[in-house]
Amino acid sequence: MNLEQLQSFLTVAETGHFTRAAAQLHIAQPTLSRQISTLESELGSELFYRARGNITLTAAGETLLPVAARMLADAEQIRFQMQELAGLHRGRVRLGAPPSMCVSVVAETVGPYHRDYPGVDLHLRESGSHHLLNELNSGTLDLALVVASEHDPSSAESLDHIPLLEEELVVIASDRRHFGRHRNQLTLRQLADLPQIVFSDSYDLRATTMDAYRQQKLEPNIVLEGAEMDAVLRFVERGLGVAVVPATVLLDRPNLVSCRLTDPALTRTISLAHRREVTLSRAARAMQELILSTVQDLAKQSPAIRSLSEDQHRSAR
Repeated sequence: MNLEQLQSFLTVAETGHFTRAAAQLHIAQPTLSRQISTLESELGSELFYRARGNITLTAAGETLLPVAARMLADAEQIRFQMQELAGLHRGRVRLGAPPSMCVSVVAETVGPYHRDYPGVDLHLRESGSHHLLNELNSGTLDLALVVASEHDPSSAESLDHIPLLEEELVVIASDRRHFGRHRNQLTLRQLADLPQIVFSDSYDLRATTMDAYRQQKLEPNIVLEGAEMDAVLRFVERGLGVAVVPATVLLDRPNLVSCRLTDPALTRTISLAHRREVTLSRAARAMQELILSTVQDLAKQSPAIRSLSEDQHRSAR
């Protein structure tokens, strides 16, 4: 069994078609078929059900799929680590983050990182915490910023989590008049009466706020729902309504004002995760340290943000 066979297996599994897989791999179809047959012989199991126009995985193929993906990801990581032996002139960092972190912590980090390490390729994956944890485990990400409440308990054994920050969820608007008589802080009951823009179901922010409403038997006044982060911020800037966002999102946004939420105050914790059994590359370690220092700087700009990373930053050095 070799990496070429595993790559061929993955490509057939992804495309569901030998002809398309061969074209994607830039090899002849008989060569691809021979590689798959050889792999099946070596493993002693058929990996695909072959019907005309319909290629599906057998139980053995389903078992091999995540293992093959991880082996190929690890092999690629080894190649990048070997390239780094001469210094941080080349390399790659694959970073994952939820949308709220992409427009705040990640946005403040990637510019300085690229300035310091212009030869390192940066790959950003924007998704929810649950998907990012799965991608870390599969080896397709090096680092991921995740919401602590979204941790899969099973990931505790395979991933290391560095606590980064705790932040309040705050109410934002284009003008303080949108908060009515409550200019500095709002209770959840008071917020429920205000025209509100709500994120799509994929956002943990929506689940957190909706759970809080349900616990207090409140119905929010929703004027628009299902939007992504960038769209929500733009709608708020246009005066369509208010929205509940993490405090870090508000930094460096002069067109928005905020009001702290009380009774109850809603908070979340963000951590930086990576695979425990895989040593971070020099490029990834440099990104990790820069994220830690960036979080400390951001926490100084708002009382609604508290850095948890000071001790971790000292140990990273």
